[in-house]
Amino acid sequence: MTPLRSRGDGATGSNAVLALIVVSYLMIILDASVVITALPDIQRALGFSDTGLSWVQNAYTLAFGGLLLLGARAGDILGRRRMFIWGIALFTAASFVAGLAESSTWLLIARAVQGAGAAVAAPATLSLLMVSFREGTERVRAMAAYSAAASAGGSLGLVLGGVLTTWVSWRWGLFINVPIGIAMVVLAPRLLPETPRNHGVFDLTGAITSTAGMSSLVYGFVRAASDGWGDTGTLIAFAAGVLLLAAFVRTERRAVQPITPLRLFRDRRRTGALVTRIFVVGAMFSTFFFMTQYLQGVLGYTALDAGLAFLPMTLVMFGMIRLVPRLVARFDGAHLVIAGLATALLGLAWLSRIDDGTGYLPGIAVPLVLMGTGMGIAFGPLTTAGIAGVAEADAGAASGLVNVAHQLGGSLGIGIMVTIFASASRAAAEHPVVGGPAAEARHELAHAVGVAMTGATISMALGLLIAVLVMRRPAPATAPVVGSASPAR
Repeated sequence: MTPLRSRGDGATGSNAVLALIVVSYLMIILDASVVITALPDIQRALGFSDTGLSWVQNAYTLAFGGLLLLGARAGDILGRRRMFIWGIALFTAASFVAGLAESSTWLLIARAVQGAGAAVAAPATLSLLMVSFREGTERVRAMAAYSAAASAGGSLGLVLGGVLTTWVSWRWGLFINVPIGIAMVVLAPRLLPETPRNHGVFDLTGAITSTAGMSSLVYGFVRAASDGWGDTGTLIAFAAGVLLLAAFVRTERRAVQPITPLRLFRDRRRTGALVTRIFVVGAMFSTFFFMTQYLQGVLGYTALDAGLAFLPMTLVMFGMIRLVPRLVARFDGAHLVIAGLATALLGLAWLSRIDDGTGYLPGIAVPLVLMGTGMGIAFGPLTTAGIAGVAEADAGAASGLVNVAHQLGGSLGIGIMVTIFASASRAAAEHPVVGGPAAEARHELAHAVGVAMTGATISMALGLLIAVLVMRRPAPATAPVVGSASPAR
């Protein structure tokens, strides 16, 4: 693969560019899950409540997803390599501060700043990949590696978080970003191409309404888990979320230079890929969040054991890097998405049957392998469908939308499943089992996790349904979106 406008020459330069982009994006994606296996330790150390614990992840993913569109726009205007460096630098500094946290508020603020840095850097990674590798075989291979980071990064974070929590401390799941981030900041000016600056304005109103709207919706689900659906605060949060998102759409319709050009949604496959991604990632991150608690709370695993339990899934996902480009060359991308999601759905449906008597083999390991296989097949074509046919002027916005769908899916998925989990936990507590308090606690947790996995199965099924109904149909013969876009001046 030969990069375009890269400072590296030949195959060595190409591999270095790809490695820098993929490692940077992997670090960003990994940080959404690296704390999950450490959650019990974080809860004991900083005094989080059971429902409040979800904000250790959601503070990161909401800031990440909510500010991605503004970050993508900043890359289009100020230069994508420049914004990549600034974003990684902010992310790295916030990681260090988060690792030093002495209170829950301290940690959540630092996690939100981490998310803001990731929001600036992540859109630049995908758009830099698009301009560095020619469309065709070169880009398919590069996209396969990038998609492997997106799909397997979450499960790899569980493994790494478990190792560091058990061997050192949960804080090192955050500290480990510091040397990697510094290396990325030093190497980026030498390896990555810079994109030209464009004159333009920042759509701050759009950024504020989108971030506040998504945060309000997720807060509503988490609050409903602790205070109920009829709680005044819950209802206000949902109402505010709907109104703010409606204001966001209205703003984007009227803005001269919107952070989300609505023309990007004219392509049915692209829109279907984005919506599918929300449901699929919601199911996947909910699985990480609740199965980690099951492994530690019901089976008695350590954080290390729980992280390693996801290793079969991680290995399968990364193993797809070499297989997916061959599949893409032979089959339509939408068909691969459908086949992959159907396989992952089988694994999730199996996991939804767990109880306090389920063992790791085969009741957990085999379903995780099925999920890893399915997601490894689906994520590459799903990512490609989200950016296919986009003009270079809109590359940042399109890549931002892909990442927004990813982070919004994770936040909403966990927020909704936390509500389901809390209701199931209360119902199980009303029917105690014989064996003492410890047995009752394991039974209650296992039942609640099983119900939450049923919710995740439904989410995956909805993603599959959208892929079947929308993505597999041939696009209508209309003018492509690239014809309607023009660079901002």
